[in-house]
Amino acid sequence: MKLRVLAFLSLASLASAADVNWSTYLGDKASSHFSTLNQITPENVGGLELAWVYRAGGADPNNRSQIQCNPLVIDGVLYGTTPDQQLVAVAADSGREIWRFDPAKEKGITKAGVNRGVVFWSEGADRRILYGNDHFLHAIDAATGRRIPSFGDGGSIDLKDDLGRDASKLALNATTPGVIFGDLLIMGMRLGEGPAPAAPGHIRAYSVRTGKLAWRFNTIPQPGEVGYETWPPNAYRYIGGVNVWTGFALDEKRGLVFCPTGSAAFDFWGGNRIGQNLFANCLIALDAKTGQRVWHQQLVHHDMWDRDLPAPPNLLTVTRDGKKIDAVAQVTKSGHVFTFNRETGVPIFPIREVPVPASDLQGESAWPTQPLPTKPAPFSRQLFTYDEITNISPESHRAVLERFTKLKPHTPFLPPSREGSIIFPGFDGGAEWGGAAADPDGILYVNGNEMAWILNMVETKKSGSEPLASGEAIFTQICAACHGIDRKGNVAQNVPTLHGVEQKLKKADVLALLKTGRGVMPSFGFLSERQQDMVADHVLGAAPAAAPANTGGGREELGGADVLGSIPYTTTGYNRFLDANGYPAIKPPWGTLNAIDLNTGEYRWRVPLGEFPELTAKGVPPTGTENYGGPVVTAGGLIFIAASRDEYLRAFDRKTGQELWKAKLPAAGYATPATYSVNGRQYIVIACGGGKIGTKSGDAYLAFALPK
Repeated sequence: MKLRVLAFLSLASLASAADVNWSTYLGDKASSHFSTLNQITPENVGGLELAWVYRAGGADPNNRSQIQCNPLVIDGVLYGTTPDQQLVAVAADSGREIWRFDPAKEKGITKAGVNRGVVFWSEGADRRILYGNDHFLHAIDAATGRRIPSFGDGGSIDLKDDLGRDASKLALNATTPGVIFGDLLIMGMRLGEGPAPAAPGHIRAYSVRTGKLAWRFNTIPQPGEVGYETWPPNAYRYIGGVNVWTGFALDEKRGLVFCPTGSAAFDFWGGNRIGQNLFANCLIALDAKTGQRVWHQQLVHHDMWDRDLPAPPNLLTVTRDGKKIDAVAQVTKSGHVFTFNRETGVPIFPIREVPVPASDLQGESAWPTQPLPTKPAPFSRQLFTYDEITNISPESHRAVLERFTKLKPHTPFLPPSREGSIIFPGFDGGAEWGGAAADPDGILYVNGNEMAWILNMVETKKSGSEPLASGEAIFTQICAACHGIDRKGNVAQNVPTLHGVEQKLKKADVLALLKTGRGVMPSFGFLSERQQDMVADHVLGAAPAAAPANTGGGREELGGADVLGSIPYTTTGYNRFLDANGYPAIKPPWGTLNAIDLNTGEYRWRVPLGEFPELTAKGVPPTGTENYGGPVVTAGGLIFIAASRDEYLRAFDRKTGQELWKAKLPAAGYATPATYSVNGRQYIVIACGGGKIGTKSGDAYLAFALPK
């Protein structure tokens, strides 16, 4: 009887200590995706029912909008974003809208891109939502939904300012929320990655009260700074990228912020940035108060494969040789997990430098080695050989084999090529921006993609011609990577075809799009008016007009470097390697959910994530699907994840990986769920925005709970 009473008191204590809120992007500042709530368990999860639906509006009828938001839930109010980038407050127990903020209604403010979440800060009665949209950061009163005038300029700041060089005409989006340290908001941003000029991706901290810049860490080092020698001289004046677009993890006790950086632009050719390129593709530990570097580890040298660090790292505690170590774990697009001592940056598992192939592209010089962890083993396959060609049907196998034999034989870190290089895992991972979850036992839960892509490089000018001497040449350099050389677009990447565009748009419309961008299309305002005019004529099929002879073929100085026209290659686009029916070219599984014990570096389990119902009906075992969005793990013993293209939210047993429950969604949940409690009832909420990889768009948030 005494043991029963003690057990009951222990459970009651855990319940009272449980965090009923989801007050930080991805659960907490450690980016753990973990909740202490335990009302929903493996035993009762099958009884989950739909508790409420909130229709946000704003979905694109052409299925190109998304909701990637991991919403916050604080004291019974959910704060999230809509497909068209409005901020909303919703009653978290009913789905009733309380208020909404539309940035497009504010003078001088635009809205574009996607949003993955927001930030909450409070002091006494001052409660703020910090919310990024397009290239602006807004401070919104959490009670009223109005901007706070004392922050920045009328409640907003322009993130194109304070970068150390003019970025006013360059692409920049505040896609992912920053992290709060005291009264500082540490921010990253999304930038251009193509052959067009890109802004520098410096990490910045702002006063959450005033919006004033507090510090800046230069991710592309300037003279006298560590890492300057790993670039050509004065690269900081013209190279862009090297940005934190994924979010951060923060160790508040130690005052350390962990910053995962992306690649330098251009993603696929680095002849103008020969060298190791610090601090691109690095996990950097900074003093959160001052922005001073404490340590760094570079996980890709001189990136040529778009191997951005794709998600915030996870802070967790592991046990090695009987000792507990506070660690930081970083998942990668290549399907690896790098784990470091949080204070020192020393690897928990040894890292080896492996030789990789050289590049045969003009002006390029690949770094001779790349770092790989000895443990854990990759959670995505690393080699696409003949034996890995799809076997879902003889027809699929034959179609893939025919194309496979015309490509360069695959090997890890195979450089981009004119012949066509297989990128595997693909440009979206491996791991993607949804990231991993971590529990208090040191177990990492990560969903992975197993998709091959094909990268073809093409020269940006014809032999003997002047670079950028026509609209066609400019289009080839800066537009073809998305729209394709053939201008057919890419449905899976939400890029529309340009065929027939002259029947829908006038020249003024095209010029406006080039100046401002729209949706996921960035601004090309850095082009001169003459260059924009030539591109518009080319897109609309008008007679090409050559640039005047004294313009140097339309080339212009930007940031002290002859950027336009200096990149000799572009790509034919972001192309998945698929069979004739649109299924992945490689054998299943195509998407997985993995449990990795970082105490030992060994796997606990691995299961497919998602399925194609039509293949299952034909007797093909569940294949998994390409997936976007991360998992949530709970003290109740469950993992909740949507992410898959089959439009389900699922619950898995945390210990075994067994699928225990699933619910059909109105559109795919390409976002990370949140879990919270209101009046003693635990909810799971997911944004159902769809709109990726050819799936339909949606505008709904759905919340599930056990019956009352």
